[in-house]
Amino acid sequence: MSVLRADGLTVAYEHFTLSPVDLALDAGTFLAVTGPSGAGKTTLLWALAGAVPLSDGYVSVDGRTLADRSAAARAGVVVVPQGNALVTSLTAHENVLVPVLSAAVPPPEAADRTIAALERVGLEDVGRQLPEELSGGQQQRVAVARVLAARGAVVLADEPTSDLDAGNREQVIAALRAEADRGAVVVMATHDPVAAERTDGELALHEGRSRWERALGPPPSGGGAHWEP
Repeated sequence: MSVLRADGLTVAYEHFTLSPVDLALDAGTFLAVTGPSGAGKTTLLWALAGAVPLSDGYVSVDGRTLADRSAAARAGVVVVPQGNALVTSLTAHENVLVPVLSAAVPPPEAADRTIAALERVGLEDVGRQLPEELSGGQQQRVAVARVLAARGAVVLADEPTSDLDAGNREQVIAALRAEADRGAVVVMATHDPVAAERTDGELALHEGRSRWERALGPPPSGGGAHWEP
């Protein structure tokens, strides 16, 4: 059974429609969603996250249909949003730690996860700083660390490398790849062709329509990922 499925996923607004998308993503998949601004990348990610009402179709995780964002969160769907959404009154360390504690992870384990996540994105020395004391790129990496510490079943990352230089971009891509290696499904929306090339497949969007720029292959030895036209 695929971890993340989208069957006939359609989102219709007054002046924009994301045409039906069908996906079947197995554990360990790292998928890039590409396309110009306004193509529907963010809409697709938030629809997969249960945060955007669907006009048709459904999204499921491990066979459970996601009715809304709360259901998606309970199913282990975590998101790196554009704009980072950091809590300005919390330090970098606390921004990563608090969501893990809120998920009922024991405090010692939550602390260990937080430290490890910040180290993986090269921010072990800025844990005590507030978001306003960090650069835009550092804030972006804190948002990535927050998701790494959550250890979700599905990781949805919206332009996670957009504010990063080449070195930090590689660090974030490697961290997302490690999440896939852990068994998560990782879906990354990106304008960055270098980042897209580091994934297992690429779904390109244009004006709400999707096509496979680089299709996911059949799952090797019962694992991996596949796609449905």
